[in-house]
Amino acid sequence: MSGTTPADLRAPSAELLGLQVGDVLVRMPKTLPTGVTVPQALAEFDDDHVHMLLLVAPDGTLAGTLVRDDLPDAANGPALAYATLDGRTLEATLSAEEARQQLLAAGQRRRAVVDDAGRLIGLLCLKRRRTGFCSDANVASRAAERSGRPCAPESA
Repeated sequence: MSGTTPADLRAPSAELLGLQVGDVLVRMPKTLPTGVTVPQALAEFDDDHVHMLLLVAPDGTLAGTLVRDDLPDAANGPALAYATLDGRTLEATLSAEEARQQLLAAGQRRRAVVDDAGRLIGLLCLKRRRTGFCSDANVASRAAERSGRPCAPESA
């Protein structure tokens, strides 16, 4: 967070003015089925870009979220037993700046975004500098860099 002080972070972010969470979320986050095991979930965290796992039921309902600290290393059973939604979800209609302030206050960078029925809409990802949010394009670009492929076809 070089160059950004805590006081700077409390000031409203001009780039978020007038935007809602639904405008700035990652719409196609990676999800896992509710039957994923603890070892499988732990393996997902081997990717340093993965900060939160989203466990989704077949009907699209978000059943739980996991961060690395939720999971004991020695467990082998279902990861869902360690998952929570408490303090890890937001509504898409919340202002983007209010969401940023909530994340800062909680010391978090990720929250799942759900509709009124609890179905997953996307993932809100606070950028490392904590002044704005990641986009689908940011995520695709990083994934392409890791795989050695361009994220979009080159134009002729």
